[in-house]
Amino acid sequence: MQNWYCYAKTVAEQTAWEEAKEKGVDLVVVNPVLVLGPLLQPTVNASIIHILKYLKGSAKTYANSVQAYVHVRDVALAHILVYETPSASGRYLCGESVLHRGDVVEILATFFPEYPIPTRCSDEVKPRVKPYKLTTQKLQDLGAEFTPVKQCLYETVKSLQEKGHLPVPKPQEVPLKFNLKSCL
Repeated sequence: MQNWYCYAKTVAEQTAWEEAKEKGVDLVVVNPVLVLGPLLQPTVNASIIHILKYLKGSAKTYANSVQAYVHVRDVALAHILVYETPSASGRYLCGESVLHRGDVVEILATFFPEYPIPTRCSDEVKPRVKPYKLTTQKLQDLGAEFTPVKQCLYETVKSLQEKGHLPVPKPQEVPLKFNLKSCL
């Protein structure tokens, strides 16, 4: 697939497990899906570009694919939960929702209709890809609660506006209709 980012993450985790076993380290891993939410840094990261391209008009269509999403604060709290729980062990998947890209652009268009968000799928011939199942039960058993993906998307866009990566739309002026005859 030549998805070098995902490949590197997989190899890094495999190496961590091998080293932990060899050195007798109690390793616990939190595996977040695509992370959204307010940016801490001033620059845009690879995860946020995924959303930004739909808002800036650089993507004229959306892909017939699915993606899992999670809020950055939920990822941070998941790390705290596994760190502070002595019985935590193994791998913990960290994600709130798995959405089709069409659902993502629909949510974005609902909150931010002023941006040139695509309305067409790049592959309208094939059936719509179905979301896969993702279980976060292990994290939920530790007390994790997840921020709804709609809120993640909203906070992501607001952060992009605040950091200057997206223009903040001006409120539309509504012309005042004035009928002089009705006042007399």
